[in-house]
Amino acid sequence: MLSVVVLLGTGYAWQNLKSFTDNLTTTDVIGEGAGGEKPADGAIDILMVGMDSRTDARGNPLPQQILDELQAGGTDDGGLNTDTLILMHIPNDGKKAVAMSFPRDSYVKIANGYGKHKINSAFSYGMNDAAAELTEKGGLDAAQITVQSKKEGAKNLIATVQDLTGVTIDHYAEINLVGFYEITKAIGGVDVCLTEATQDDFSGADFAAGPQTIEGKAALAFVRQRHGLLRGDLDRVVRQQVFMAGLAKKMLSAGVLSDQTKTKNLIDAVTKSIVLDQDWDILNFANQMKSLSGGAMEFQTIPTGNPELETPEDGQAIEIDEAEVKRFVKGLTEEPKPSGTPSTPATPFDNGTLTVEVRNASGVPGLAGQVLEALTAKGFVPGGAANAESNAKSSVVRFGKGGDEGAAAVATALGGDVETEQDNNIQAGYVRVFVGSDYSGPGAQNFAGGAGIGLDGARRQQPSGEAPITADGVRCVN
Repeated sequence: MLSVVVLLGTGYAWQNLKSFTDNLTTTDVIGEGAGGEKPADGAIDILMVGMDSRTDARGNPLPQQILDELQAGGTDDGGLNTDTLILMHIPNDGKKAVAMSFPRDSYVKIANGYGKHKINSAFSYGMNDAAAELTEKGGLDAAQITVQSKKEGAKNLIATVQDLTGVTIDHYAEINLVGFYEITKAIGGVDVCLTEATQDDFSGADFAAGPQTIEGKAALAFVRQRHGLLRGDLDRVVRQQVFMAGLAKKMLSAGVLSDQTKTKNLIDAVTKSIVLDQDWDILNFANQMKSLSGGAMEFQTIPTGNPELETPEDGQAIEIDEAEVKRFVKGLTEEPKPSGTPSTPATPFDNGTLTVEVRNASGVPGLAGQVLEALTAKGFVPGGAANAESNAKSSVVRFGKGGDEGAAAVATALGGDVETEQDNNIQAGYVRVFVGSDYSGPGAQNFAGGAGIGLDGARRQQPSGEAPITADGVRCVN
């Protein structure tokens, strides 16, 4: 989908627009008003989905030699999970797009009465029921059943994301494993960087530390790996984000768009592997995206809680506060109101303006450092971690005069159960967190951004993540 955005937004596919659009596979999955009324600002919200699929866009099984090359197992979809979920919000002027990732193991309410499960199963719940019904009716071959049941799977996924975020999905884009493989090869690879070497037999990942260019099988392994990563699925989301940022950066470079062979190969790969909703006006979308540039594409991840939540049916999952997700998405997508309009702020507190110090009053060694890393991963500026003068039972966030809004933001980031307290000895722009023995929030469970103990016993630090990932540089990640 990012390839489509860049190709059309920069005008390189316009000369072949008719053949480009005629050869795209489309599906009727966008209902009218399913998520509520749309604002009259012309903004577009796109659900981009990476499928762990063993069939092509038209429902035909992938050749076994392709599956072997992709290290993707057999031809059975096994329920067809969605390994990558991204909601891209593009405002009317097209100058500041934001892409929000949903970890595949996010534990949420699945639409249409399926109960709470991992979000990557929403597609398969809708698809499997539809496939069973179509098979019982008869009259369709296997490929037709796959295509039609996938449509119902996509509808169920769209409804689930709309319920979770409060956003109405305008358009839908889907890509499978082989499509991703071919697109990365068509542009000559993507530049990425790893903080340390990694190897994983499940995904086929085998990478050295430092900057490198990857494509095809290696690129697929890069974005699929979660075993052996400090934060598992959460680190995989970061991998996907930096890869997409690198993809946009590579495509926007003259080396790709000025190379007719690469551009033709890219268009061929896109048209063979991407499924879009049938009502998408591609030409109008291209006009909206003319202002696209690398720095104007920002990648974020929805807020998450305990990454090792035990669930009744799905094993360990990532805890999600759905109300917090709605607030987060609203802060990123809501258009500012005209000057002079009385209202609450359209955006949440800017975590990057606040320096956080953490004092360990829990008696648990290393907890202050883990909590500080968790807060740093949410955008707060690290102010150092140390032991408190004495232990305490209750945790508290202390703030100086006028710092109540920032303290409330920190308390929310810590799970919402931490009290705030004014302390005029603390300077403006700072808060001091005292972590007591009652603390069970981020960091206590080796939460996102926290320091962790590897299987070799070594303590490892997460990247601080002070700024969102954008497409104007290459960031080193786990």
